Amino acid sequence: MRIFLLQISFVTAILTFVSVAQTVTGPSATVLDPSSIDRSVDPCADLYAFSCGNWIKNNPIPPDQDSWGISSKLQEDTNAELRDILQEAAKNSQARGSYKKIGDYYASCMDETAIEAQGTKPLYGQVKRLSELRSKRELANWIAEVAAQDPQGFVFLYHSIQDYKQSSQIIGEIDQGGLGLPDRDYYLKADAKSIRLRKQYVAHVRKMFALLGGGLVTAAMEAQAVLRVETALAKGSQSRVQRRDPNNLNHKMTLKQLTTLAPNFAWSRYFEKLGTPGLVSFNVASPGFFRAANVELQKESLTDWKSYLRWHLVHANAENLSSAFVNENFAFFGTILRGVEQLKPRWKRCVDSTDQNLGEALGQAYVEMKFPPEAKQRALSMVKGIRDAMENDLHNLPWMGDTTRKQALEKLHSMANKVGYPDQWRDYRSLNVDRGSFAEDAMRAASFEYARRLAKIGKPLDRGEWDMTPPTVNAYYDGQMNDINFPAGILQPPLFDARSDDAPNYGNTGGTIGHELTHGFDDEGSRFDAAGNLRDWWTPADAREFKKRTACIAKQYAQYTIVDDIKINSQLTLGEDVADLGGLILAYAAWKEARQKPDSIDGFTPEQRFFISFAQSWCTNDRDQRKRLRATVDPHSPEKYRANGVVSNMPEFQQAFQCKANSAMANTDRCRVW
Repeated sequence: MRIFLLQISFVTAILTFVSVAQTVTGPSATVLDPSSIDRSVDPCADLYAFSCGNWIKNNPIPPDQDSWGISSKLQEDTNAELRDILQEAAKNSQARGSYKKIGDYYASCMDETAIEAQGTKPLYGQVKRLSELRSKRELANWIAEVAAQDPQGFVFLYHSIQDYKQSSQIIGEIDQGGLGLPDRDYYLKADAKSIRLRKQYVAHVRKMFALLGGGLVTAAMEAQAVLRVETALAKGSQSRVQRRDPNNLNHKMTLKQLTTLAPNFAWSRYFEKLGTPGLVSFNVASPGFFRAANVELQKESLTDWKSYLRWHLVHANAENLSSAFVNENFAFFGTILRGVEQLKPRWKRCVDSTDQNLGEALGQAYVEMKFPPEAKQRALSMVKGIRDAMENDLHNLPWMGDTTRKQALEKLHSMANKVGYPDQWRDYRSLNVDRGSFAEDAMRAASFEYARRLAKIGKPLDRGEWDMTPPTVNAYYDGQMNDINFPAGILQPPLFDARSDDAPNYGNTGGTIGHELTHGFDDEGSRFDAAGNLRDWWTPADAREFKKRTACIAKQYAQYTIVDDIKINSQLTLGEDVADLGGLILAYAAWKEARQKPDSIDGFTPEQRFFISFAQSWCTNDRDQRKRLRATVDPHSPEKYRANGVVSNMPEFQQAFQCKANSAMANTDRCRVW
């Protein structure tokens, strides 16, 4: 993907497109754009530069973005359409139900005068109650009170998940969290850039404390306490590579065992406050983290813990408060961390917030406007064609034995296809939205969603749920649900166009479908069986062969440079790299079965158009600051290598462009898993 996901469950996403080839009514440049091609570049030397060279030159990054690509532009266009929906809902005096709620929420967000007048008032009650705590044991009540507000967790995360071993069961899980910087490595690296960034972070925290009303000396002391606590939590946290192995996250415990693990926190009080008392067991995703947190609860003073929690309260709500908080939050997390030059206009931020907090209510209106039923059926039809290609591949893999093959086919046949939007829309009737205080509206919306998720614990699994909203320009595979998901937002031009010939549609959208299917069989998804249970269904011999083939891909991508001297962490990106390669191989095979007559267009053969469109789906400009951030936190390789790294392993590409054996786009040691 080209955006970041909080991976609470085993969800893998890619920002690209899926649909179905249709009858051509005339060539279209919306999928394959000839003007984007830099014909001075040899495609056998660099397909990405050849396919995207002019696009990259002609599409600089807007000042309010940290990157700019084909898909991010589509999301921007989609957001403009969502703004029209929200503006209409906001001024419609006859609006009712969820349509009224999205209008009221958006109007509340756009009322900057009221937001400025509110200042820090929305946080006053929670700050006051925190200040009144007299012991560390009382922290549990306060953390439970505000738990919904910070997606990174006040100290830790508590949410509902599918049981790793019994995927049809929903259980509670506690997991590592509590960091203000994007990843544990930001606290642990000793290079000059990391040291400088931590100093800038402390300065930012100090300024935010000062905005809350504290003196400068006190704010400086509090900021140092925050860094000290977060560094200790980071040291106890698992790395992102460790977390890619689901076995490292599966630790079932009783409440008694959890209390023994971390006795300094009042767990029973916490769970009771959140309305989930008496649970038989939990999953403790990262036991080492809770050992570290337990030590810090003993070590640090109550005063310093209050400073840490007050910071996370303001940090979690900064974007919803007055402009002083918004601007300071952007100065660090936007400009310093990601290189963004300007804050997004208010309307863009309000569209994002509405989509985040009332996404299915907004999505229902979007679907009615942009995604008719026949589009959904055509998309499902193309998914079926790619699935058939994968089934044929599984039947004919020379390295897989029959015992494993049978299990793999069962998993493929069990995989659900979800296209466009959920069959059952979310019920927002219990969510109170008014036009009085936007920050309070956002808090209530977060609490509504948090309570909804916790209420699932102990209930039957709802396999119809989605983890993305319908207007989202993205797609994903969920290993425990064993389903592939393509929101309506990604089923739009320019990533697919019915007027286009088959080749670019399959090169672009077919690669996406194959990518998501392959995620069920990458180094992470392959740990789950057809029912979504964490189970080893591989024979030892096949597992060794599989690991040998994925090791080839890891070795290849580890050689690529992201920025400066930073190489791809190919153990982090391995699943996505495997899916990129397997996905395009499947798309090519399906296209060969379904393609139209082999006419050349704009001087390119259908085979060449297939690969050019694939590369153009990744055309992107990225700021250096964001590249450094992605090198640490993003499980996807940079777009250039998502294009070039894949095709260099495909003899079909070399044949299409008549590349010589020693060309850069022709690996001598080709990698292939699926």
